[in-house]
Amino acid sequence: MSLKNVYVAKTLDEVLNLLNQYGCESKLIAGGTDVIIQLREKEISPKVLVDISNLSEINFIDESEDKITIGACTTFTTIAESSILKDKLKGLVQSAESVGSPQIRNAATIGGNICNASMAADIVPPLLALDAEVLIESKAGKRRILLDHFLMGKGKVDIKPEEIVTAITFNKPKNREALGFGKLGLRKALAIARISTAIYLSLDEENTCRKIRIANGAVGFRGMREKEVENIFIGKQLTEDVINMGIEKLREELNQRLAGRSSAEFKTTAIAGIFKKALLETANNCKE
Repeated sequence: MSLKNVYVAKTLDEVLNLLNQYGCESKLIAGGTDVIIQLREKEISPKVLVDISNLSEINFIDESEDKITIGACTTFTTIAESSILKDKLKGLVQSAESVGSPQIRNAATIGGNICNASMAADIVPPLLALDAEVLIESKAGKRRILLDHFLMGKGKVDIKPEEIVTAITFNKPKNREALGFGKLGLRKALAIARISTAIYLSLDEENTCRKIRIANGAVGFRGMREKEVENIFIGKQLTEDVINMGIEKLREELNQRLAGRSSAEFKTTAIAGIFKKALLETANNCKE
């Protein structure tokens, strides 16, 4: 199959009609930071490209009383500079800031990053820690699915050819709750994550952990929640002993997951410092 046409969509309805018409022969393109490479390397060969980069309907950050919703075409620069996200959602801002170069952040979108389903996608661990949902639309209707279920593996997501991701939504942090993020890349510029971690933490007045969600990237076939590690912290104060117990459990989980890989020893060692730093920063942010 070779590329026959490029449609520059002006409305969401137009996109849905094109996807309904062309189905698996079509490919959406927004920032193009992944799709252009895939086209050049002949990893994909759509008959039709549907350009949604100017689709303002799904380019927004919206705050309601208890929810935050981010349109799928929102760029990482917009996320990094958002006043809505800068305090208790600092981890989301930091993950957006860590994506590639300024030029890439100006073009790459949150929806594209999620749908590309890279195991090292920077934005995925914070969104998993936020228990985010993906909003999806087609001519047949709308549906929503937890991001944790939407991600099916490396390069695989739960979406049909006639569907488009329109937004990502999650609950706003409450009092004494916050989101943190940490990352180790190969180099400072254009760094693809060797390890990334995100922590959503809720502390009571005695600094006991009421709720915690931990997610890591680049340590499995996709971004993954660390539910066994979370159980170590629930109902406990974040003492040095408890933190060390959590780190040891995390190392156990990674050792099992990365068994036989050349990177296993490095990653199970490096995760300790990255995780501990992110956890302590998140705990401090909960108290502010």
